[in-house]
Amino acid sequence: MRKIKFAAVAAFVFISNMAFSQDEDSVMIKKISDEVLFNGTAYSNLRVLCKTVGQRLSGSAGMYKGEAWGVKTLKEAGAENVRLQECMVPHWVRGKKEEAGFRTAKKNGDPVFNVLSIGNATGTGDKGVLAKIIEVKNFDELNQRKDEVKGKIVFFNYPFNKTLLRGAYGDAVRYRSGGASAAARYGALAVIVRSVTAATDNNPHTGALRYNDSFPKIPAAAISTIDAARLSNYIKTGYKNADFYLRTNCVMLADTVGHNVIGEIKGSEFPDEVITIGGHLDSWDPAEGANDDGAGMVQSIEVLRVLKAIGYKPKRTIRIVLFANEENGGRGGAKYADDAKLQKEKHIMAMESDGGSEYPRGFGCGMTKEQFAKVAPWAKYFTPYDADKFSFSEGGGEGADIGPLQTNFKTAQFGLSTTGQRYFNFHHSAIDVFENVNEQELHLGAAVMAAMVYLVDKYGL
Repeated sequence: MRKIKFAAVAAFVFISNMAFSQDEDSVMIKKISDEVLFNGTAYSNLRVLCKTVGQRLSGSAGMYKGEAWGVKTLKEAGAENVRLQECMVPHWVRGKKEEAGFRTAKKNGDPVFNVLSIGNATGTGDKGVLAKIIEVKNFDELNQRKDEVKGKIVFFNYPFNKTLLRGAYGDAVRYRSGGASAAARYGALAVIVRSVTAATDNNPHTGALRYNDSFPKIPAAAISTIDAARLSNYIKTGYKNADFYLRTNCVMLADTVGHNVIGEIKGSEFPDEVITIGGHLDSWDPAEGANDDGAGMVQSIEVLRVLKAIGYKPKRTIRIVLFANEENGGRGGAKYADDAKLQKEKHIMAMESDGGSEYPRGFGCGMTKEQFAKVAPWAKYFTPYDADKFSFSEGGGEGADIGPLQTNFKTAQFGLSTTGQRYFNFHHSAIDVFENVNEQELHLGAAVMAAMVYLVDKYGL
């Protein structure tokens, strides 16, 4: 009987302690949230970044201005050991404004179109490319009509699939990234690709392409969705056999020196265990890179600031990294992971925000089944913030920059998930500006990130 009573008392104490711990965690997360929502600096930091630095394409003057902003902002947030980590980055330059349009003898002028060189593409040179244009809907049609392609400009007119609520970008981006080499295989002189967006507007969206070295490197440009519809209509109604002119002025220069920007809070109990949180510093050149990925950077810095502001002393080292060159090379993430391996660091968790500034929904969780079994019950802490949707991918990467950490260390990863309904309207275009970021949404994302960091720091993985 005494053994039974002892067991009952022990169980009661255990349950009581768990209940207290859960209540304690809810209180702490509410404290974190209140501090960010009422006193957060992410929005004002983003304003400074966008309006005083602007675009931050790898190798550009804006990249170096962005690095200086990162050092200053991390120090103001209370980071320790703020430093630059050198890495070599690509240096692609857009050059003069692109030109595109039909060339005929019409007296009233020929239609022209709004295009933007795709990142990493080779340019046409000063003379441009003058050739017939052929429209294809997808790679299957390109292959079927391969005998018509030689000596022409190929127009890939593949729209966002409206039935893919969250997978439309991944479905359509293959034409931007691989369309040039696919068309060059059959002798095309250049490609024009419908912008990878669901927006109906006249803002072409750039982004990176990847050449297949087995085929010639031909020029590639993105066309806005409105102009894609116009171009398709002109091809069908009288311009099918007209010459089309494309001139792009971009060039890839030699690699140059860039930097990851790093700051941290040293752990009080396990300083050798590192939790990395970050976004990428570089952005495409048409705009300010507010959503991609200024938002992710300022949210990551806010995680550090809020923990300092509420007096929380982490057990483990909390490290913020503003990664270089995510957009057209991934050199910063690779360098960070390689250096960590050389230093024999212990990375227990990494988190990335690179999905824009909209309301948080939860996290993508790339980790082991055992780790996710520990994380999944924490969803209840995020329900008050409507951010309790945790998706699991065993060993899956949750961000381009933190992915190499999983390769090197099998590091558990979290990717902040947002509603994402507007993100691809702005993505890689001229309207990715500060004015298209909402303060409440941005700050709630930062609060949710900080809450997860707190839980991982307290309980480990």
